[in-house]
Formats: sequence, C-alpha cells, structure tokens
Amino acid sequence: MNMKSEINIKRVIISAVIATTLFSSLSAQSKVGTSAAPFLHIPVGAKAIAMGGAFTAIGDDPATLYWNPGAVSRSNKSRIYAMQTNWLVGSKHQWIGAQIQLGSADAVGFSINMLNYGDREPITTVEEPNGTGEYWEASDLAFGVSYSRNLTDRFSIGGTVKYIQQQIWHETSSQFGMDVGLLFITQFSGLRIGATIRNYGGDFRMEGRDLIEQVDLDTQASGNNETIVAYLKTDYWPMPLVFSVGAAMPVIDQRFLKVTVAADAVRPTDNMETVNTGVEVLISKMIGIRMGYQSLFGEDNEQGLTAGLGLILPVKYADIIVDYSYQDFGLFGDITTMSLSIGF
Repeated sequence: MNMKSEINIKRVIISAVIATTLFSSLSAQSKVGTSAAPFLHIPVGAKAIAMGGAFTAIGDDPATLYWNPGAVSRSNKSRIYAMQTNWLVGSKHQWIGAQIQLGSADAVGFSINMLNYGDREPITTVEEPNGTGEYWEASDLAFGVSYSRNLTDRFSIGGTVKYIQQQIWHETSSQFGMDVGLLFITQFSGLRIGATIRNYGGDFRMEGRDLIEQVDLDTQASGNNETIVAYLKTDYWPMPLVFSVGAAMPVIDQRFLKVTVAADAVRPTDNMETVNTGVEVLISKMIGIRMGYQSLFGEDNEQGLTAGLGLILPVKYADIIVDYSYQDFGLFGDITTMSLSIGF
C-alpha cells in the first residue's frame, strides 16, 4: 500500500468517525419543543379522547376531520359538532366542525380549532409595578376546509387545507398547512386501516411591533445617532408534523352489543414515537362506554389512562350525541372534555 492510499484510507476512517459521532449526538437530543403551534397536537373529540386517541381508522364521528380527513366520506350523514376541553393550567381548548355529505361518495368539512390561554394578565414594568393599562393575552387559531371521497367501496382518500395563526400580545405568526388521510376497509371481519400525515406546511416566525427597538450601534462613540430603529429578527420554527397509522376492528358486532378495539402508531417530528390504544362498548346503539391509554412507550410523559361515556338520542329527522371524556394527565391533574353533535 503506497503512502497516498494510506492517507486516503485514514481520511475515510476519520470522516466516518466524525459522521457517526454527529449522528449519535443528534439522535440523543430531545425533539421536544422543536416546533411551533404545539396546540395542533391537542386531541379533538370526546369520543376520540376517551379511546386514547386511537381514532385514525374509526371515521364515524365529526372529529374525524381532525384525525383522518380520508375517512369523512364514510360517515354517510351530515353533522355539526362542538366540543370544549378544560386544558392545562386554566386554558380552554375548543373545536367546532361540520361535515356535509354531497352524495354517496363525497363529503366536505369545515373546522375551527381554538386555544384560549385564559384571563388577560396586566402588563407591569419597573416604573409602573401596578400596571401600564395594557393587558397581556395569547391565543392560537386554525381554520380548516376538508374534502373526502370514496374511490371504491373499500378505499377512500381526503385532505384538509388549514390556515393557522398564533398570537401573543402584539406579535403574530401565521402559515398554511395541510392534512392528508387514507382509509381502507378490509374483508377481514370489518378490519379498518387508516393512515394520515397531519400539519404539513411552511415554517412560523413571530412578527409584530414589540420587536421594534431603538439601539445605539456604538456605545463607546460620541456624536453618533443613538436612536437608530432596529427590528429584532426571530427564528423560523417548523410545524409539528405527525405521521399516524391505525387499525380498528369490531370484535363483537351484534344487534344490541358492539365492541370495537383500536390502536394507532404515532410518529411526530417534535417528540418520540408512541402508541395509542382504545376500546368502545356500544349498547343498543345508544350508550357508549369507552376506555383507552395514550402515549404508550413514551418517556417522561404525563399522559396515560382515558375513559368516557356517550349517549345517542334519536329524534325525528336527526340524532343528538352527547359525549364526555376524562384524561389522567399526571402532574397536571385531570382533563375533561364535553362534546355535542347533531346529525341529519
């Protein structure tokens, strides 16, 4: 082996060692907190939450607009829907949706996703400790428009385009995102398989008047302009992209009793991979009893057991569904959700 070949081999070895070290370092880093608009991760729908978030392959509830737009056309009924969750540290999470069946194979949907961080807080400074007369507030908001179609009697596809905005005091950031979902109904005992990609879109960056500052570019010099207007440039942050694959199957399907089990494998770009599981017992097509578990195999995760009840009230030309769910959120306490749905 000549000297030149030996040097090239050493370079390759050193490059491989450096690449391996960098990869190991990056893999060991936590992905938590590496995206914007984390409110898009908050689960939607009392029924879906009670089933542990294992809802990608269910498709019989308006909250499907959030979980898998590809399953919306399988509902065969138009519905309006509203829910509220008493979310963490006094905040309120609200979601309103409507799905409209255009025919036997097509459906459209509209949704509003809102997170309110609670009461406004007064702005205080060193000079004015009792308040400046202004109030600090923050909120998150997303509008979505969905379309779903049955391509065959067993396969459907759909998507959602949404406008997302975050606001804190005088700073805002907005972006467009997209969800895409698929649903396949197999010939094996009613087994349903769903897959989604949620929150695909551009990056967020906060902008607003509070980022404008007066600066002195050279504090050591005299006679220069000490009031140059500068704009503080904030970083770009990506959307919380989520890949999800789920399955659901009725293990008992009789006239007065139906038991459905479901499981989802979830891979977000800003956290570790987890599994959600759930079960629903439907009695006489009127009373639903649900249980589930969120974020199985997740490390340092406060989420866990879920449970809930549902009541279906058939009335003339319509039906009314009331759902309730409970989440055990560890150190944050109990989280409850109520939802109301009207189908026609």
